[in-house]
Amino acid sequence: MAYKHGCDMRGMLSFQIMWLLSKRPMHGEQLAKEIEKRRGDKPKAGTLYPALKELKAARLIEGSKSGKMITYSLPKRGERALQEAVEYFCRSFGEVFESSINKN
Repeated sequence: MAYKHGCDMRGMLSFQIMWLLSKRPMHGEQLAKEIEKRRGDKPKAGTLYPALKELKAARLIEGSKSGKMITYSLPKRGERALQEAVEYFCRSFGEVFESSINKN
């Protein structure tokens, strides 16, 4: 497997979706565009929608349907899970970023 940017970033998709939804509710295409702004490439529907389905099944996000469009949001349970994930991420990777910043 070829690693873009030196490592496998696929595991960060759910975290990024939840973080984006903590800012405002969005439908799938909006999420894809926001992720593209940050990553430089747009996630494929076959990657994004299964992640949304899993998050919804875990009740970490909610979806409200209007016509064919589903707008996703972060309920209280998702907010708590995101906060736990942020704390874990900072505890696990904080030194990596601190050492990179201090070198510059």
